[in-house]
Amino acid sequence: MKISVFHTPELTPQFSGSESPTTPAPDCAIAIDVLRATTTIATALAAGAESVQAFCTLEELMTTSEAWPADRRIRIGERGGKTVEGCDLGNSPLDCTPDRVAGKRLFMSTTNGTRALQTIQSAPVVLAAALVNRRAIVDFVLAQQPATLWMTASGWEGSFSLEDTVCAGAIISALLEKLGQDSDWFGNDEAVAALALYDQWRDRLLQLFHQASHGQRLLRLGLLEDLEYCASQDRLDVVPIQTAPAVLTRA
Repeated sequence: MKISVFHTPELTPQFSGSESPTTPAPDCAIAIDVLRATTTIATALAAGAESVQAFCTLEELMTTSEAWPADRRIRIGERGGKTVEGCDLGNSPLDCTPDRVAGKRLFMSTTNGTRALQTIQSAPVVLAAALVNRRAIVDFVLAQQPATLWMTASGWEGSFSLEDTVCAGAIISALLEKLGQDSDWFGNDEAVAALALYDQWRDRLLQLFHQASHGQRLLRLGLLEDLEYCASQDRLDVVPIQTAPAVLTRA
């Protein structure tokens, strides 16, 4: 297995299935947006949501969701950490309780995370990972044994983010516990750096999130509880997997 990490969708190589492929497709690709899209997706599916459909634009979200029965849909819209007018929820995983989301399809568009999902959607296997479902993702990957594994971090509007890279490092750390500590597992320097970041902060993830620019942005919005939840590891036994382009269900 060759494990590669890409800090943003923009830095992720185009692969087979895209309009201008530059490299073969990875066997498995994982989108990461710890603060907060992939944490919300995992939480919603764990709470019984039927599926989550991701959109890059709010216009696409509104148009597509109109065709879905109103009592079986939830519109999640977030820009800059705030709920979008006209949507039912923002991007808080804490809003995804069973009484709200069970049996419903969530139509989601966020500042960064949904772009990451669409960047990798043509890979044979597409997953959504966060710290809250890290162990479930690792167990799935170990069972599948893909020859190439890519992790695409969402970042923040095209720039590097600490929280997504440390999550990639957390996944790599758990994989290497089973695969063995061998440099041959690394597909690029970013994967080595992600592991090093996690090794440095593994017992202080919430403290790291307080240092992260997007963590600080959420704190200014009064979302400390979201930050605390997103910084917790291995609390959900759920693997969000793509079953149609940009549509994720529970594996």
